[in-house]
Formats: sequence, structure tokens, C-alpha cells
Amino acid sequence: MESVNPNMEKAEENYKVPNLEKGIAVMEYLSLRSQGDTLQAIKDTLDISQTTAYRILNTLVRLDYLTYNEDTKRYKLSRKLLTLGFRALNEHNLLETVLPRLRDLRDLVSETACFGVLGNEKGIFIEQAQGHHTFRFMLSPGKPFELHCSAPGKAIMAYLPNTVRDRYLTYMAFERYNNRTIISKDEYLAELDTVRKTGIAMDNEEEMTGVICIGAPIFNYTGYPCGAIWISGPKDRLTKDVIRSSSGHIKRIAQLISSELGYSRLLTENR
Repeated sequence: MESVNPNMEKAEENYKVPNLEKGIAVMEYLSLRSQGDTLQAIKDTLDISQTTAYRILNTLVRLDYLTYNEDTKRYKLSRKLLTLGFRALNEHNLLETVLPRLRDLRDLVSETACFGVLGNEKGIFIEQAQGHHTFRFMLSPGKPFELHCSAPGKAIMAYLPNTVRDRYLTYMAFERYNNRTIISKDEYLAELDTVRKTGIAMDNEEEMTGVICIGAPIFNYTGYPCGAIWISGPKDRLTKDVIRSSSGHIKRIAQLISSELGYSRLLTENR
């Protein structure tokens, strides 16, 4: 029978900060609610007194970790946590380099230009420059994307070291979204070969019917594919000629970002 030392339990209790734990619980709760939630719902769900919940929420708003909408009376997570997480990945300089170039790409093609990186098992959307069209695509920072049917997923996976790529392959279920979706490992690896030959990755309506995405990898100073940029648009606007011209712009901007990060093409050629 396992024994518990009362003194150890007491010591652990002495090092607890209850309100800090409650504040973290609030942020974790709101991370699951994209529309945010009210003070009443938060305090009831987390079993926190109204006074404590109010103080925690307003402290987090003051520190810019939450936003508060006066009309809906809802609290939502801000992007500050995403920024902190990105810094933890030592990629903050990457974001600072990418953002101006995303806007350049958007201005060249008029479609929404996006940037994402690899997460633990899927890709993670980080930031976008919204397109100029009235109808345009918008994503929420932190949203995951599939690796088998997305342009950025293919763009990054194509250039990963084999051992890293194989690890991500074990996570992939190859979920079918429509009859265009790649659902076999062999077909997917053949697709990655094409990406390496052309430098461009495509999502040709493979996840959402009627939506085309075109992407290219970004490399850091070590030659590692540290992310990808891509554009998304309706197939009616992205005709074959537009895809051809846009692909050239995307490759050029991706190469420019990589160069600004210290990348030399010789790094990948000499692997």
C-alpha cells in the first residue's frame, strides 16, 4: 500500500498560488471557446466566486491576455498568448520577417496570404494578410491544418529530414474530405516528390471543394523548413493562368524570406 507523507503534502500546499491556478484555468477554458464567454458562464463552469472571477478577468484584460466586448459582454483570448508561444519556439524573428512579405504577396496577387508552421502533429496557422477582394478567406491564429491535404503542410513536409518526416507520417490518418483528397501514404510521398521538383505545393480542392491553395516552404539559416507561406482563393478566381503567375510570386517571396533568415540554397542541395 502506497503511503503519503503528510509533511510533503503540506509543503506542496505551501507552494500553491490558488488565484494563479484559477487564472490559468480561465485561459484554458476560453481557449476552447472561439466566441469567448461571459463572466457568469465562466464563474459557474469553473466554480469560482464572482468577485474572484471578475478580478482575474479584468487583470488579464489589463495585461492584454484577454479582450472584452462591451456589446456581447464576452471575454476572449487575445493574440498575446500566441505571441508568447511563438517566442517559446524561438521563431519570433521569423514572424517579424514574414509579416511585411506577406503583405507584399497579398498586394501582388490580391488573395489572402498566410503563414504557418509545424505543430506537434499538425500544422499551425500563425498569421495572414487579408486579401483585397470583397469575398476573401480569413483564419484564426492558432488554427491547426492537416498535413496531407493542405498546401503549407505539403510544402513543409516535402523538405523535412526523412526521420522527422517519417515521425509526422505516423500521426497522419489521411482523412478523406472529398474525392480529390490524398488518402494513401504512397500517393502522398509521390506528391511530395513533385513539390520538391517544382518548389510549389498545391491544395487543389482537396479539403474544401471550390477552394484552391498554393504554397511554398520557408527555410531558416540551417536549411530547415521552418514554415510555409500560401494563398487561398476560390477556383473561379484562381484559373490556370492565375495559378501560374501566382506560383511565381509565392516562390519568389518565400525565397526572399528564406534569404533574409540567412538561408543559402546550397544547404539543401548538399544534404
